[in-house]
Amino acid sequence: MPDKEQPAPQTPEPSPTSSDGPSEGPSGGSAGVKTAEPKKRTARKSKAATKNQSKQLPPYNVILLNDDDHTYEYVIEMLKALFGYPPEKGELMAKEVDTRGRVIVLTTHKERAELKRDQIHGYGADYRLSASKGPMTAMIEPAEG
Repeated sequence: MPDKEQPAPQTPEPSPTSSDGPSEGPSGGSAGVKTAEPKKRTARKSKAATKNQSKQLPPYNVILLNDDDHTYEYVIEMLKALFGYPPEKGELMAKEVDTRGRVIVLTTHKERAELKRDQIHGYGADYRLSASKGPMTAMIEPAEG
């Protein structure tokens, strides 16, 4: 019965002399230890990028509806305040809603379309007309395509 356990003999650490074959041991022979080669990196898309591509949200239109209780100036001012549109674009949209009865003011994903519709509904009455009792009407609908 042995008094103490003897530690196992340690093998020498491989030297980084070559990356394409086994390193040689102290006696000049092959120690059977290979040096690690760096892993090849392949171009991968991040999980977020893959998720965005596979779950692209369907587009929705925010539609402004015509009424006789708001002026062109109101429409232009509202479109600038809520959408950042320049007065020229606001005027074109005001003319379209007046002549066609409706105009698409934005196409975006559903959540943002709902937000913009609600902002239009919260914009308030046109102070320029005493007949104006509230905001313009807007709705959202799925965009074609």
